[in-house]
Amino acid sequence: MTRWVSGNQFWLLENGEAFFPRVFQTIASARREVVIETFILFEDKVGLALHAVLVAAAARGVQIDITVDGFGSSNLSPGFIGALAQAGVRLHVFDPGPRLWGWRTNVFRRLHRKIVVVDGERAFVGGINYSADHLADYGPKAKQDYAVEIEGPLVADIHRFVRQALANGQGSAEQRFAAQLRQRLYDRARTLARRWRTLPEPAGSAAAIFVTRDNGLHTTDIERHYRVALRTARERVVIANAYFFPGYRLLQEMRRAARRGVEVRLILQGEPDMAIVKVAGSMLYHHLLSAGVLIFEYIERPLHGKVAVFDGELATVGSSNLDPLSLSLNLEANVLIKDSTFNQDLSARLERLIERNCRQINAADLGESSWWRVVRSFFVFHLLSHYPAWAGWLPAHAPRITLAGETPPAASGQADAAGADPAQQSSSAKRPGPV
Repeated sequence: MTRWVSGNQFWLLENGEAFFPRVFQTIASARREVVIETFILFEDKVGLALHAVLVAAAARGVQIDITVDGFGSSNLSPGFIGALAQAGVRLHVFDPGPRLWGWRTNVFRRLHRKIVVVDGERAFVGGINYSADHLADYGPKAKQDYAVEIEGPLVADIHRFVRQALANGQGSAEQRFAAQLRQRLYDRARTLARRWRTLPEPAGSAAAIFVTRDNGLHTTDIERHYRVALRTARERVVIANAYFFPGYRLLQEMRRAARRGVEVRLILQGEPDMAIVKVAGSMLYHHLLSAGVLIFEYIERPLHGKVAVFDGELATVGSSNLDPLSLSLNLEANVLIKDSTFNQDLSARLERLIERNCRQINAADLGESSWWRVVRSFFVFHLLSHYPAWAGWLPAHAPRITLAGETPPAASGQADAAGADPAQQSSSAKRPGPV
């Protein structure tokens, strides 16, 4: 998944107002297949709208697989799930851990990707979940976020990835081996198809890479692409990221870029959905400002974006935050796009965000004593330099994908009263953390 693929067209979708209509319209016109992965699916007006379009597509004979995270989407009602199953929609749950004394388990290494592929021809990748808090009418807590719609040869890579992810997470070892064998045959067929030029025609001029992070062979791919982009930047970098607490090497690349004259701008949360987000990020402010990095806090509403632009051609959009959860634990997916037109569009939107809805942070604004800064910086430095290693100590269970309604393995202690899959629990449970 690390090769550049040319001939693609990308459309930037800002917030739920742009994203949801395009996804729902594309599903409504599906002819054969819809595959969706998401961290959060809530049973609110957005989730119900997705539910309706999926049921309608399934009634036309479209094959539909939707995978939700067992921690992020734990509150779907039996009626919601049952209607999907009755229509023929396969709702899969990633790591549907049992409850221990009423608490959800399997809180680490979440399925955090947000992907849609329709008919193997059109895909969506980004940071937007299926919940009403991605719409402006949600109020002051509505999230600011981005996604991309994709057409072209890259969609084949994304389609292959989501199908393989489904196959690898289900069934016995023998069934998984068979799925992997089928995947090898599929890859061979695609290679032959390329030679005979039977793959889809180019849809545009953009080159792109579909980049993922997992806990196997691709543990640092997304972070590595960020570091390379920072290292090769010559004029400007703008990074807008909701949950910001990057590793030491990534932090140093930002400082080095600024010191060699690159204008490095960070757009971070000023009105976070969780207070600890701002506390963690602000611990790094002095370190970054001293190197010439410019920091802006978005104060209109919670920032949920995970996007960046580098010079005049390169950009990235996806699900990965720049924090320990995304860079060392969660399963993530970004697209890296090489296209000047797309870069200009995203750049212009980020500049408007800075001009209209952000406040710039200066060292004088931080107002803390130098001795406390020195002590705190010592601990933060060691945390940042070692968290990829300590993240490896956390539970690394083999991810398991089950159909909604299957009972997860029993846990010691008091199980959930109904003993059901967490996707069927009451909507009264609290929402998950960083999304």
